[in-house]
Amino acid sequence: MPKIIVDADACPVKEEIKSLAQMFHLEVIYVASYNHFGTNRADEHWIYVDTEKEAADLRIVNVSEKGDIVITQDIGLASMLLSKCTVFSNRGEIYQDEMMTLLLEQRESRAKARRRGEYGKGPKAMTEKDRQIFKQNLEQFLTKLKFLGVDDQ
Repeated sequence: MPKIIVDADACPVKEEIKSLAQMFHLEVIYVASYNHFGTNRADEHWIYVDTEKEAADLRIVNVSEKGDIVITQDIGLASMLLSKCTVFSNRGEIYQDEMMTLLLEQRESRAKARRRGEYGKGPKAMTEKDRQIFKQNLEQFLTKLKFLGVDDQ
């Protein structure tokens, strides 16, 4: 039975994930830094890590297992997980091995530009339509897993 692991520090679709996890009876693990600690999460499984740069990523890599589903907008983390997990972006795209080299090169190019003092606009704000697309894509994926009998193992 796969579980859903969420890179939760900046994830804008936590409610959509929670809703689908309940519908499909899947465990969700949210991983976040202590900066995002909350007390009203008794019915959820949260793992809190130090605020160091890669602490959440390393914990996600360590708790994920073959067949799990990870939600992250971090391309570097996605590239580390593709060999064992299905990785979705916060906008509902599934990261693919074929695109990873290009995505990592683009990320490095943007980082170099920032170090030179050039700043882009950043990602566009999430809209309700973006949330619906995310939920629809994840639901279709989970339905396919259920149809294939993955949850019966």
